[in-house]
Amino acid sequence: MAALYEGYTLCGLVPAQTLSNSGIQGVETERDSDHVVVTDSTRSVTLYKVSDQKPLSSWTVKQGQTLTCSAVYNTQTKEYVAVTDGKVIRVWKEEDIILDKTFKATVSSDVWRVHCVPGGQPVVLFQRGAVRLLDSLLSAPQQSIEEVLAQEETIRWSTNIAAESQQFVIFTTEQKGENFLYLQRLNPNTLQRYRLEREEPGLSPLSFSASYRDKHIQLLYLYPNGHVYQSVVSLRSPGTDDGAQALPLPRNLLLGLAVGEGLLEAASALVLDEAHVAVVGVPHPSAGVGKDFLCIWNTNFQTLQAGKEMAGKIYGQLWTYSNKLFIPHGKTLSVIPYECPKSSLAAALGKLRQAKTEESKALASVPSWNNILHGDKAQPSRTVETRKTRTTRKSQSAPSLTIDQVLELIKEAPAEEVHKEVEGLISRADIQDLQPSVGQLASTLVSRSLADQAFYTPSILAQLVHTQSLSHSVCPDLVLLALERKDYFLCQLCLQFFPDIPEAVTCACLKAFISMPDVDAEKASLEPESVAFMETLIAREHGQGGLQNGFSPTSCGGDALSGGGTVIKTRAEDEEKLSTPPEQICPVGLHKAVLLNEVLRTAYSDTFLLPHLKDLCSQHVVLFLQYLQFLYQKFSQDTYPHRHGQRSPSLTQIMDWVCLLLDANFTVLVMTPEAKSLLLNLHSFVKSQVRLVSELGKIEGSLQELNKMKVNKDVGQYSIEVIELF
Repeated sequence: MAALYEGYTLCGLVPAQTLSNSGIQGVETERDSDHVVVTDSTRSVTLYKVSDQKPLSSWTVKQGQTLTCSAVYNTQTKEYVAVTDGKVIRVWKEEDIILDKTFKATVSSDVWRVHCVPGGQPVVLFQRGAVRLLDSLLSAPQQSIEEVLAQEETIRWSTNIAAESQQFVIFTTEQKGENFLYLQRLNPNTLQRYRLEREEPGLSPLSFSASYRDKHIQLLYLYPNGHVYQSVVSLRSPGTDDGAQALPLPRNLLLGLAVGEGLLEAASALVLDEAHVAVVGVPHPSAGVGKDFLCIWNTNFQTLQAGKEMAGKIYGQLWTYSNKLFIPHGKTLSVIPYECPKSSLAAALGKLRQAKTEESKALASVPSWNNILHGDKAQPSRTVETRKTRTTRKSQSAPSLTIDQVLELIKEAPAEEVHKEVEGLISRADIQDLQPSVGQLASTLVSRSLADQAFYTPSILAQLVHTQSLSHSVCPDLVLLALERKDYFLCQLCLQFFPDIPEAVTCACLKAFISMPDVDAEKASLEPESVAFMETLIAREHGQGGLQNGFSPTSCGGDALSGGGTVIKTRAEDEEKLSTPPEQICPVGLHKAVLLNEVLRTAYSDTFLLPHLKDLCSQHVVLFLQYLQFLYQKFSQDTYPHRHGQRSPSLTQIMDWVCLLLDANFTVLVMTPEAKSLLLNLHSFVKSQVRLVSELGKIEGSLQELNKMKVNKDVGQYSIEVIELF
């Protein structure tokens, strides 16, 4: 599990007179992992060699001048960059002694921070939200700087991240209790703006931390009530020129830390890796309020991994470089080395043992919840056993392999042997005990299959998906492997059981399904219930005449309903004749329709899905819309045989996908001649739905008026009453 080691002092502090801050603006990495640049809150920038705990160089601005942002080091030019008095940018080298004699330039707007990632160019973030590369800014220092933020909006935190050969500037703002996140891409120059969900009234985040992982920005933020949230921002999202439109930013609660009776005042949470977070300024769960601790939490299992009491006042500041934490406390800036091994259930529970012999290496490190909760008195789990243990069991006639041995076997053994051993492991182990290893088994099988075209075990992969212990994030290449091998049954299972399939993968499945020939699709063996549903839907005869769910598939010949004198008629009914054909023919084959239904049922976000839908060719868009039209017509009939629990899309999902396709490809469809009649039919669907909702609204109003009327109790045996509805 994670550990904090003995720390040491890097330098002393000169806290402000109010003792509200440490007197340090920032700690930035320099040429390598053993050098850092420390900027105090007044006039000095100092270069330290961490391992020697001594300063190498120091620079100070003149009396009356103030450093207004922390200095950064440009690894490309081997220069330092800082800002004084808000608008004066200073650039110098290590051999320079007096800052006042080095290069400086005055810009036209106040600077918030200068950021620089190793190997990248320095980036200047202005207080009103504009971003400039340092070189382009210094070429014309007095250039006009635009205002990105609103009038009362102020920046609270910022950072710079290099990802996918690009630089991103990330900063958060606050305006009248609302908090926003900005993601500025430098090339091309685009801006994404998000609104953070509100916490309790009056609470704003105390700290932010950002990291890049799996083509997404992971934003971590801590509130005064001890709640640590994470939000994920995709780098693929479309940006705007001015960032005026703020998209909602979903969040999930990673940690709920106990803060005692009051609220946190000076605390910080910092991402260490994908499963560990360092927290400072939050009370230790067992030490009580009043003591300041530095703690490492495992967010996967909600466990406290390591804790260290810090002497003196905590200022809520924390930095990390090369497995070292830099934390100001009291009158010192300390360096605390740490270690975060790969997160696992055994490590989080402190049950991970070091293997001492070859026999112990064969033991699987998957503890049983039963043993953890009840100790040795509980019945031992039936996960995996060593050969020595199994030979003593009379019920086992032949030795079986452990999980670790099976994982090694997958890498080299023939497919038949792998199939036999993995299937045996799944059959003899409890699902709860096997769950932590399902991801390892699936990932190893997928890696071998991608590297070796002759190796593939479809039935084993399907069994692993059926355990419902897998997700796309655990094994991200599984769906793409299934598409590559044209294993449509495995694709269907993944779409059914994976709750976190990205929109790009969903569209990849859609392209594969819609483009494959019906002959190939019919050869696939798919889930029986979904096939049976489509067989029933396609074979169902056309419904009887009349208005069905607001849409009549055929033109009504008369207005009067048989068996009564009431007449239902609309003004447009005599003028408009729908051109829908009398027989509804499914435009795709049975199995292709089943696979398309799975795509319709997959969860998605409109923002992330629309860009991928634009990549569909016009032929596929028209075909998919024709299929959605077919489903709409069938679902609109009173005779539609829908039962609860069937693997079928809902009418709402169908209409949502129609809107998505039209939004993404409307210009292409307008220019496509064969799409004209299709668009007219879809337009009639919309009109019929609008008409239905309008008529229902009238009926609702009439019923409300009737309910308001006073009932005349003095009614004889026979009476005629006329009610006028306006």
